[in-house]
Amino acid sequence: MEFVAYVGNDKENWGQITALVNRLEADRNIIVISKGVEGFPNSERCEFIHIDSSKPMVQMKEELMKKLKEKIGGDFEVCLSLASGNGKEHMAMLSSLLSIPVGVKLVVYTKEGIQFLS
Repeated sequence: MEFVAYVGNDKENWGQITALVNRLEADRNIIVISKGVEGFPNSERCEFIHIDSSKPMVQMKEELMKKLKEKIGGDFEVCLSLASGNGKEHMAMLSSLLSIPVGVKLVVYTKEGIQFLS
């Protein structure tokens, strides 16, 4: 199963994504980063997709869907973190995944470790 996360400008939430990348047993870690966001730790364990979040929602969704579909391949389900980013970015991400179509399992890292919310 692939792990997908969105990285926005909110650096205080990046630790959540980094913890999941380091601890989640995923076939791939696909990190979507907003254009202009700098400083997210570059890891050989991650594949990065850059997206312009200033675009209208529908255009963002279409671009994400195309780029994610190439990376996800034939999987039926992905783990998704929405810890970073804003509502528009989250909506575009979720809509693009559901349109591929793949199932979405929300994942979070807590004091107790990795937990799935769905």
